[in-house]
Amino acid sequence: MTLAFTICSVNYLAQARTLGDSLRQTNPNYQYVIGLVDKLSVASLSPELMPEYPMVEVDQIGIPDFAAMCDRYDITELNTAVKPFYIDYFIKKSPDVTEIIYFDPDIIVFQPLDKLNRDLAEHSIVLTPHTCSPTPDWERPNEQHHLNTGIFNLGFIGLRNDSTAQQFVDWWKRRLVYECRIDLCNGLFVDQHWVNFAPVYYDNVLIDHYLGYNVAYWNLHERYLSTDETGQWRVNETDYLHFFHYSGYNPYRPDEVSKYQTRYTFLERPDARPLFDLYRDRLLTNFNDQYRQYPCVYIKPPVVLRYQRVRRALKAPFNRLLALLET
Repeated sequence: MTLAFTICSVNYLAQARTLGDSLRQTNPNYQYVIGLVDKLSVASLSPELMPEYPMVEVDQIGIPDFAAMCDRYDITELNTAVKPFYIDYFIKKSPDVTEIIYFDPDIIVFQPLDKLNRDLAEHSIVLTPHTCSPTPDWERPNEQHHLNTGIFNLGFIGLRNDSTAQQFVDWWKRRLVYECRIDLCNGLFVDQHWVNFAPVYYDNVLIDHYLGYNVAYWNLHERYLSTDETGQWRVNETDYLHFFHYSGYNPYRPDEVSKYQTRYTFLERPDARPLFDLYRDRLLTNFNDQYRQYPCVYIKPPVVLRYQRVRRALKAPFNRLLALLET
């Protein structure tokens, strides 16, 4: 059985539902689960806001000292830090799972993932690089940005349930307990930089260059979109669009491709505009207006989190000195 899952807090359930709807349409044989980094008992969602997809709340998966992780991380960091813990939980909880596929919630799947299924029958881990060819200019994002944020985009990862994938997940868990921060000066960008090591540390890792995977603002320079005579989306008129990643898109600012990029507008890329209009309509249909108002119960207010981080940074040299004196 193939299990596909995403991770989000209540404020992103419109995205998670939209992803689930697309998987149900294109890959109905997959089991889809939402990993919820939040508490439904606190949110008290009305019936129409309760997704029809199964949800596993993060406090059910047994992360050691999860409360300390909540103290360390903001909402983006926390939702990425728990990723390998969810993978480990699903592997151990459901022994009939043969493949696990993670998608960020802001993705739509457009095709049956037959190629990915075949690749996972032969490989332990499947990754997609941010870009497969050089960026054409110094607009954002360029290659320097990818050096800062990671070669691979971890909005997607596929794993086969085997010993190699389990070793990788165990290693990844250990790294993300403390070091899943957005801290570019120290070489950290949530979970992504760590996975640069995956093809080095582990055998049987596929770096998939298929241009129909993980299409997003960071690789639009090499991927042009169209529809064929059957209405199927294509990339560069040759590859099928398997899934599109709408990272940084705001349905309330529909004329912007992404808040994270400066390379293109829809005037320059009218080929992409219908995909974004489609996504906006689906998010609004899936109650985005209502969900976005819910704060995550695990996250400290920004001013408190900043205070805690500064306090830890100031104490760090003294803690190191004490450790030396005790040896």
